[in-house]
Amino acid sequence: MTESLPLLLRAARGESVSRTPVWMMRQAGRYMKVYRELREKYPSFRERSENPALSYEISMQPFHEFQPDGVILFSDILTPLPGMGIDFDIVESKGPIINNPIRTIQQIEDLSTLEPKESLPFVGEVLNQLRKSVGNKAAVLGFVGAPWTLAAYVVEGKSSKNYSVIKAMAFREPQMLHKLLNHFAESIAKYLKYQIDSGAQVVQMFDSWAGQLSPTDYDTFAAPYQKKVVDLVKATHPDTPMILYISGSAGVIERMAATGVDIISLDWTVDMAEGCARLPKDIGIQGNVDPGILFGSSDMIKERIIDTVLKAKGRKHILNLGHGILPGTPEENARTFFEAGKNVNNLISAI
Repeated sequence: MTESLPLLLRAARGESVSRTPVWMMRQAGRYMKVYRELREKYPSFRERSENPALSYEISMQPFHEFQPDGVILFSDILTPLPGMGIDFDIVESKGPIINNPIRTIQQIEDLSTLEPKESLPFVGEVLNQLRKSVGNKAAVLGFVGAPWTLAAYVVEGKSSKNYSVIKAMAFREPQMLHKLLNHFAESIAKYLKYQIDSGAQVVQMFDSWAGQLSPTDYDTFAAPYQKKVVDLVKATHPDTPMILYISGSAGVIERMAATGVDIISLDWTVDMAEGCARLPKDIGIQGNVDPGILFGSSDMIKERIIDTVLKAKGRKHILNLGHGILPGTPEENARTFFEAGKNVNNLISAI
């Protein structure tokens, strides 16, 4: 019976549910004391994310503490890159570093075809174990980076403020960039299928830097490759809900819906009611509480959750933040977010 499936999965599929499910982007991570203690012992991010025992432990930390409705794999959007022949590191104070940025057609032609079972066995192991551990108490979520965002990292070589290197490639040598984007789209689709086969019940695609594109360039360099990923995954896994998140997406919300995803995750710069009005009724909404609210009072957190849920009333909705939870967020405020989210029907009735 579908009632025995996790609440978040049923909501993501558009089924009638008793309450809005709730989880947080980046819920496993730096705001939790238990994570910071583990990080002291294992300072390498890649070790924490690629050692299956560590990744599993970190993935489960917020579930043990807060019982969210979703448990997301602890990993990184760059994790599949070495399987394509692109090495990277993540430096705590600087973020991702690509040791040999992709700048030539020869480098693109030399990229390997991603074989997730061979190069990413730890991901499948962790997802399988998460499913066994949480059962139907929560949905297991997988995730990937979208082609444009992966390309932005590997071409720039690091995080960027203006993305001048990849934009120069886009406008001077567009065919070269399209070749790279297509390679990533095919690889990411294979990676998502592998995650689903390993236990992921809902998957999210992060195109974190697509908000840096004009709508015209989004249509050229981001949307077609998001859609290709969706089409390839849906061809074999049509019942797995897919979520798309873009930071700074206000200018392209309608375009995001045209990619074929089931759910659009709104960032906090868009009013929830306005976001719902701009999207087709059959598209679900995730979000979109400002992560900064979690530095506020308990009453303020509850008020913002109530406002968000009421504005999404009548829509397929998953309560989340509009971006990842911020480092330094008090754990008790994260607890308030989860508890208020789960109890939002009673909070609304009490108004």
